[in-house]
Amino acid sequence: MSTMNWKRRFTLCECAVMVLLLGHMTSALEVPLDSKVLEGLPQPPTITHQSPKDYIIDPRENIVIHCEAKGNPHPSFSWTRNGTHFDVEKDHKVITRSNSGTLVIDISEEKAEAYEGVYQCMARNEHGTAVSNNIVIRQSKSPLWSKERNEPITVQVGVSLILHCRPPAGLPPPIIFWMDNNFQRLPQNSRVSQALNGDLYFSNVLAEDTRNDYICYARFPHTQTIQQKQPITVNVLNVDAMNETVLAAYLNDTDFLGDRPAGERKPSFMYPSGDSSTVSVLRGETLELECFADGLPTPEISWTKANGDLPNDRFSFHNFQKTLKITEVMEADGGDYHCLARNRLGNAQHIITVVVKAAPFWISAPRNLVLAPKEMGMLICHVGGNPKPTITWLVNGVPIENSHKDPSRKIEDNTIILSDVQTGSSAVYQCNASNEFGYLLANAFVNVLAEPPRVLTPPNYVYQVISNRQAMLDCASFGSPIPKITWFKDGQTAIVNGDSYILHENGTLQINVAQPLNSGKYTCVATNSLGNRENHVYLEVKEPTRILKQPEYKKVQRSSKAVFECKVKHDPTLIPTMTWLKDNGELPDDERFVVDSDSLTINDVTQEDEGTYTCIMNTTLDQDSASATLTVVEATAAPPIIYERPDPPRDLELTDQKERSVQLTWTPGDEHNSPVQSFLIQYEDSLHEQDVWNNMTEVPGTSTTAHLDLSPYVYYSFRVLALNDVGLSEASIPSNQYRTNPASPDENPSDVEGTGTEPDNMVISWNEMTGLQSNGPGLQYKVSWRQKDTDEDWMSIIVANVSEYVVTGTPTFVPYEVTVQAINDYGSGPKPEVVLGYSGEDRPTMAPESVKVLVQNSTVAEVHWEPIPPSTVKGKMLGYKVSYWKEKSLQKEDSKPEKPQELTFSGNETEGRLPDLQPYSQYSINVRAFNGKGDGPPSTNQKFETPEGVPGPPTFLRITNPNLESFTVEWGPPVDDNGRITGYILKYQPINNTEELKEMTLLANETSVILENLKYSTRYKFYLNAMTIKGSGPIVTTAITIMDEAMTSRQVDIATQGWFIGLMCAIALLILVLLIVCFIKRNKGGKYPVKEKEEAHQDPEIQPMKEDDGTFGEYRSLESDTEDHKPLKGSRTPSNGTVKKDDSDDSLVDYGEGGDGQFNEDGSFIGQYSGKKEKDTAEGNESSEAPSPVNAMNSFV
Repeated sequence: MSTMNWKRRFTLCECAVMVLLLGHMTSALEVPLDSKVLEGLPQPPTITHQSPKDYIIDPRENIVIHCEAKGNPHPSFSWTRNGTHFDVEKDHKVITRSNSGTLVIDISEEKAEAYEGVYQCMARNEHGTAVSNNIVIRQSKSPLWSKERNEPITVQVGVSLILHCRPPAGLPPPIIFWMDNNFQRLPQNSRVSQALNGDLYFSNVLAEDTRNDYICYARFPHTQTIQQKQPITVNVLNVDAMNETVLAAYLNDTDFLGDRPAGERKPSFMYPSGDSSTVSVLRGETLELECFADGLPTPEISWTKANGDLPNDRFSFHNFQKTLKITEVMEADGGDYHCLARNRLGNAQHIITVVVKAAPFWISAPRNLVLAPKEMGMLICHVGGNPKPTITWLVNGVPIENSHKDPSRKIEDNTIILSDVQTGSSAVYQCNASNEFGYLLANAFVNVLAEPPRVLTPPNYVYQVISNRQAMLDCASFGSPIPKITWFKDGQTAIVNGDSYILHENGTLQINVAQPLNSGKYTCVATNSLGNRENHVYLEVKEPTRILKQPEYKKVQRSSKAVFECKVKHDPTLIPTMTWLKDNGELPDDERFVVDSDSLTINDVTQEDEGTYTCIMNTTLDQDSASATLTVVEATAAPPIIYERPDPPRDLELTDQKERSVQLTWTPGDEHNSPVQSFLIQYEDSLHEQDVWNNMTEVPGTSTTAHLDLSPYVYYSFRVLALNDVGLSEASIPSNQYRTNPASPDENPSDVEGTGTEPDNMVISWNEMTGLQSNGPGLQYKVSWRQKDTDEDWMSIIVANVSEYVVTGTPTFVPYEVTVQAINDYGSGPKPEVVLGYSGEDRPTMAPESVKVLVQNSTVAEVHWEPIPPSTVKGKMLGYKVSYWKEKSLQKEDSKPEKPQELTFSGNETEGRLPDLQPYSQYSINVRAFNGKGDGPPSTNQKFETPEGVPGPPTFLRITNPNLESFTVEWGPPVDDNGRITGYILKYQPINNTEELKEMTLLANETSVILENLKYSTRYKFYLNAMTIKGSGPIVTTAITIMDEAMTSRQVDIATQGWFIGLMCAIALLILVLLIVCFIKRNKGGKYPVKEKEEAHQDPEIQPMKEDDGTFGEYRSLESDTEDHKPLKGSRTPSNGTVKKDDSDDSLVDYGEGGDGQFNEDGSFIGQYSGKKEKDTAEGNESSEAPSPVNAMNSFV
């Protein structure tokens, strides 16, 4: 055999082995995550948590280096530091956490630098060793700024400027920002902005840039410290506007940049310099490119990439377009990036070449393997990087070339091939991939196990799915060798791959289109060479949720009502939830919106209510939705165009006639100024329901044809109606009749139930199918039943024209499986769904026992009982009823029993609380069980007594017999004494006074008390409450004023006496007689004393009047005698003899009976002195003149 042929045969064999191994790896056994499964399995160590590779520590806190691992047995831990063994037990400052490899280093008495270095953790047990990454520990640093003296900078207006920050190098690098002396950030814009290195760039300076507090700050995030650079002073000058003396003063001690003001100029780059530059970035990191340009006006920056576009979802511009940021850099992001600076004088361009390098990254990390003895497997370490990483393998932390030779192991570059593995050869393999930019380290164990199958899917799990949807039944398993999964349905033959079923490699059974006939019990069996294990799951296929009547477009007037209907059909075993939305959001929180089970009503519609309304019917498995639009119009708006309902369609024609479908075409009628929105197609079944038209389908208003799906055994006639904004048209003339042939039923009756009405029967009921659903003549129902969980055969009967069948002779309340299948002369319907029913219930036959009452206090007690045995429930246990009633009061002998009260406790509760009991009373109680049929026998009556409680409030508290010396306090005993009354406590004190509250304790048989020696004219408040041995009851209060009450009583007594009334009348009569006498005497004339006085003191200003001219100038007010003869204000009269009221407060009307005044026979004015005299007397002026009788009477009255 030639060497070439031998090599060729070897290569072919090797390829065949690789194919077999790859085939095996596609179905490699996954390690289960279930802790219960892992408990009994040996497992090599796995690192579960470790500190980051580059670990920067805070020197003020203890160093914590994490290393957590799992395995069976639990692994032990060891560490290396800088490549040598780190004996943590010899360093008292280092503590290892319990059951962990995590190190805690106390540096309170040691500098953190002493523990800087490279650390690596190893976790090992008898099955192998896992290692952590190399963890580099470095102390964070925040160094001070180097000392420097910043000379003031003087620049000309318009030139560019760079203020250098040069922050100290920290670990990690600091965050840079510029602020002023007031710690306010300096404003930045397209002219002035900060670079990534912290320098501040000015494309051109302005006069307002002059300031002496340009301060660069560096914040070190790890230590949360901030370092400050010395302030920089910038003076911006305009030399043309300054004389030589001022200019020399500025230039004396400053650095002057530029000899003359810079004029407008095209852009040039301050950074980066030159026409091109190169930037390197690592794959997966963030790339930041920046450009800063000089120029006046300020240049605008834009970015483009040569031969490509910027990555849409990963790039962004920052710092006023001066920074281009690309996240998660990829190899495709390498290339030339053009930075373009432009103003109106020109532009400048800089090309930045981006070179993308890559630290090692995983394409496919090695995965843990669980192999059975004699099996084969592969560990693949597939990594990428630029430059290409170097791959090295270790086993249990030792370079593989230094480990013991294993003939079953073969290494080919990035792959370890294991063949014919043996028990005891478990190990942990490490793959290390490195290049100049970093490294990757992965642990993958090979666990050689011999384990019988275990099924991890929960047993008897119930899967629910909507009809015609996909169903996935899980059968997660574990075993070594890998178990083979086989599925069975209802205990029949094994399920194989086919159109209906797909068997996945992980054991999952997929049913592409689930139908009701797919419902049932499924069994998965996991088998390997060491045994088998089976598990049962159940599939329930539910009816889909469908909206039968969708909400329709509404056009309503403002302030009217809009109603949207939404009628839904859903699987009866699923709980539906109806939700309404407006414009895909929640309904407004407004009481005008009323949501019912199948409708939405909007009352008093407003313009804001316009929009699209959607009803959504949700169940736990599916949902259906439909929408309609509401348009609101003005109630009084009269449109200039008349809108009417459309004319009915015409010329109906049936084409493309098939067994189960037909094509209907028509010609639309006149729309009458309102476009047709849709066409409604209706049908009549003259065979089953003649002259009854049913909605069949709806098509858009732009269609004139419709494809109609038909049912068997129907005599169809069709008609079409058009709908526009105004409403529906009249129906079209019906089409020709189209008859479909009979067929077997497509469906079975719905709402099948099995419910007992008597203890020995079960009524199987269903909804009768319509003629349209029958699909043919001779519709009947095959009713089948059998007792659940027994080996009994199905019992069946065929009935017609009924909707129920009664099964007799059944045991009491046992579960039955029930089906109802439709059949006709052409065959049977689909396999019916099995429904769970129950035979009838009977009342419970046994009373609860061991009824005990525990009295908690005077109003609450607890009752306990033993539950009745399940065999005596005779139905579905609903709970227990506790009846209790008050037999009598222990205080009142004549009390009568009260009406019983009843409490219901659901389920299997065996205790309850009896609230609101009457204290000091005797009660009776019994307990009975109940089910859907009724109540069982009650337990024997138990008696219990409640202890005394605090009494209720006294029925009343009042004050009687008040006088100046004493009064009586009376009260009534409490209605609810709640025990034996031991006495009363009466308290009282003056209101708004600091006196102490006085208290009296009174006997139980007292209901009044006399109080004496209380303060007069003082308001007292009284408090009274009753007492039992349990304490005091509620307080009642009242208040009284001592003197006021007594005096009021006396005044009322005097004022109502007859002698007092007579005396007052006599005094009034005497005064009246005296006044009349005075009046008569005054009318006789003559001089009055006042007149004599006036004659003796003539006023030269007042002229005497004649008796015949009607004037009264000779008279004046008596007040003139006491006011130095000054005339009264307003006492002078006009020449016409009239008196104006507005001229004086003392008008003539004020002194007479009438508005015009009265005169005597001698010409004197009677009323002038009558009222005035009384007025003067009140003021203290003496006079001997009698008062006017008229005014005196008025004063009295």
